[in-house]
Amino acid sequence: MATTTTEQIDVAAALVRFYVFLAQYLDRCFDEAARKSYPDSELQGHLTETRRQLMEILAVNPVVKKKLGEECDRILALGASCLKDGAADVKMREAIQQERAILRNKTLALSDLVAVFRAMS
Repeated sequence: MATTTTEQIDVAAALVRFYVFLAQYLDRCFDEAARKSYPDSELQGHLTETRRQLMEILAVNPVVKKKLGEECDRILALGASCLKDGAADVKMREAIQQERAILRNKTLALSDLVAVFRAMS
């Protein structure tokens, strides 16, 4: 099945949203203002819905679907541990900062891709 440019944009945009929501989840570990200004239930709702949409889209490629699911689970577990135990642990802070940097790079690359796709359509 051939995909349209619109479908490609939708997939890339969904990935951008997904990575932004994961990054916002990790940001909450260190930023009290972020936790207060963006209610957890709202963030979780957006993250859950975006993840559901992506898993549906990625059903065509089980390897990528599994990889994305594992990445999400790892980040959510890390963030939950930080929120539960606090961000004082140096190794946890480093792990969160490392995950945050990866998410930032993915988001930037995918955002550029979405911009190019939109300019082409």
